[in-house]
Amino acid sequence: MTENTVTDAAIVSIAKPATKPARPYFSSGPCAKPPGWSPEKLATESLGRSHRSKLGKTRLQYCIDLMREALRLPDTHRIGIVPGSDTGAFEMAMWTMLGARGVTTLAWESFGEGWVTDAVKQLKLEPNVVRAEYGQLPDLDSLDWSTDVLFTWNGTTSGVRVPDGEWIPADREGLSFADATSAVFAYDLPWDKIDVATFSWQKVLGGEGAHGVLILGPRAVERLTEYTPAWPLPKVFRLVSKGALAEGVFKGETINTPSMLAVEDAIFALEWAKGLGGLDGLIARATANADALNKIVAERDWLGHLAELHGIRSKTSVCLTVAGADEAFIKKMASLLEKEGAAYDVAGYRDAPPGLRIWCGATVDTADIEALGPWLDWAYAEAKAA
Repeated sequence: MTENTVTDAAIVSIAKPATKPARPYFSSGPCAKPPGWSPEKLATESLGRSHRSKLGKTRLQYCIDLMREALRLPDTHRIGIVPGSDTGAFEMAMWTMLGARGVTTLAWESFGEGWVTDAVKQLKLEPNVVRAEYGQLPDLDSLDWSTDVLFTWNGTTSGVRVPDGEWIPADREGLSFADATSAVFAYDLPWDKIDVATFSWQKVLGGEGAHGVLILGPRAVERLTEYTPAWPLPKVFRLVSKGALAEGVFKGETINTPSMLAVEDAIFALEWAKGLGGLDGLIARATANADALNKIVAERDWLGHLAELHGIRSKTSVCLTVAGADEAFIKKMASLLEKEGAAYDVAGYRDAPPGLRIWCGATVDTADIEALGPWLDWAYAEAKAA
């Protein structure tokens, strides 16, 4: 047993921590399953049945209804289950609605940059690109809202979020497109300020991948029915038929075949969330987790937040800086933690500055965040000594 840990000035001897997180799942996607989850607890009656059967459509609609309830989504907004995870949902929105007016794309992390690439290279638009470095936000008050505005509500790879919806004007001419995959179920989102929102079950709900969720406000529906893009649309992107919205998509009639097992898994998570008190319960768990991690960071002078300003710091995908660390050092730390079964998947995103990324969403238990601190000390010391 190596008995090293690190302070800012020197290496001192301590024992390897004796207590490990009970569930060391800190990945930022797919994220930890809800506490108490097991495959045996999933309903299976819909498996092996057509998703277009009465049972299949009933379960899909039930999943949509649970999401609406948990998100406190107004009746003005529609919810559809679509292919391709959050990426597929956001690209569906871009390909079907952009081009009617100018476009502004915001990028302060890798997924925002992905939407810039799509707008420029794939759709051949000429967007106004507004960027900020990792850990920062651009000036949100300077945007031209006569254009459509695309942004990530909570940057999964940077740990930076928008502070609220106050910067989105009520009288905007363009549409607001929010990639909200690490934000829904963790914040009380202002739906009157969001025309298009997308997310995946694999984030705050700890669900399975491959399926995305598309939320459309009334202004987005109006755009879909009154505007036809200049480019051809793949079948999986088509939300309009004969000039009218394909309403069935928002009533459980999916465009392509969904995994009913993934749907049942999402239903389990949503019923678990309902048992917590819904959105308030989910927010409370994420806030407690983020607060516990903030305390760990505050007690260590070698650890910091990539998002230095508290008001724009994520409560879910929390990105940390490590003093003097390069990519190889972070990989060493993450490997040591995984080998010990103390923490899985905590290295930062490959395009982000070298650092750690700890998921603090509602499916993580606060006690496991608290138990992580001494293990970070140990891994830092081991990597330093190596």
